[in-house]
Amino acid sequence: MKTLFITGLLLIALGDTVNKSETLIKDTVEIEITDVYICTGKYSKRYHYNKNCRGLSNCKGEIKRVYLNEAKHKGRTLCGWED
Repeated sequence: MKTLFITGLLLIALGDTVNKSETLIKDTVEIEITDVYICTGKYSKRYHYNKNCRGLSNCKGEIKRVYLNEAKHKGRTLCGWED
């Protein structure tokens, strides 16, 4: 289990330069690495697969690229324009 956790951290650290969607499956544990976009504004609650999504048009902060797992960990949900 430690190996899987360390492998996941390495993939996250090394994968920042390439926009990708991958799934790592080992011992029935699945880690999904997908780039999404979030607004860093005070009241933003959603994540977006498309940087040009209409839901980001009123962003008062910075539009930041993060991993899907990170966005979900922050309590973000999928934008209504993209589901």
